[in-house]
Amino acid sequence: MDVNREEALALMHSYTQSESLRKHMLCVETALRSYARKFQEDEELWGITGLLHDFDYEKYPNPPEHPLKGNEILTSLNYPEELRTAILGHASYTYVSRESLLAKTLFACDELCGFLVACSLVRPDKKIVGVEVSSIKKKLKDKSFAKNVSREDIQQGAVELGIPLDEHIQFVLTALKENAENLGL
Repeated sequence: MDVNREEALALMHSYTQSESLRKHMLCVETALRSYARKFQEDEELWGITGLLHDFDYEKYPNPPEHPLKGNEILTSLNYPEELRTAILGHASYTYVSRESLLAKTLFACDELCGFLVACSLVRPDKKIVGVEVSSIKKKLKDKSFAKNVSREDIQQGAVELGIPLDEHIQFVLTALKENAENLGL
């Protein structure tokens, strides 16, 4: 199957009503598209992987249903194995190893995107444009801030990518800033 963003977006919308969850998936899509360009990978495949990584979460929020149910749905729709394996691997409890660069990048961007959005929402203007790496690092140390975001996953993601944490944060932050208008950030 050729991956098609319009079909993937329609699928995501049919399963996900929450605007914040939709925004999260759009943010991860943005980050993965930017990394695909950096790594000279398939931008459509990577972007759609980010767009669909949590599409089943609202209907199947409990591990291990998420992302296993989503994988069943994506398999039935003939989505590529590389996309499905990356999505399975973004949830450590599935024990699907993150071997591909796509899988490692999805894992590295998922929690970080959520954290960056949280950082922007506490700003007076609620915009990501003024968010800096230094303020993100400070907020990462505050365990009560965005407490549901796994700091361990953020750290581990950068390690698995082989990119220093500050550089990874800056890269994803820049990607989100460049697409801030479309993301509502």
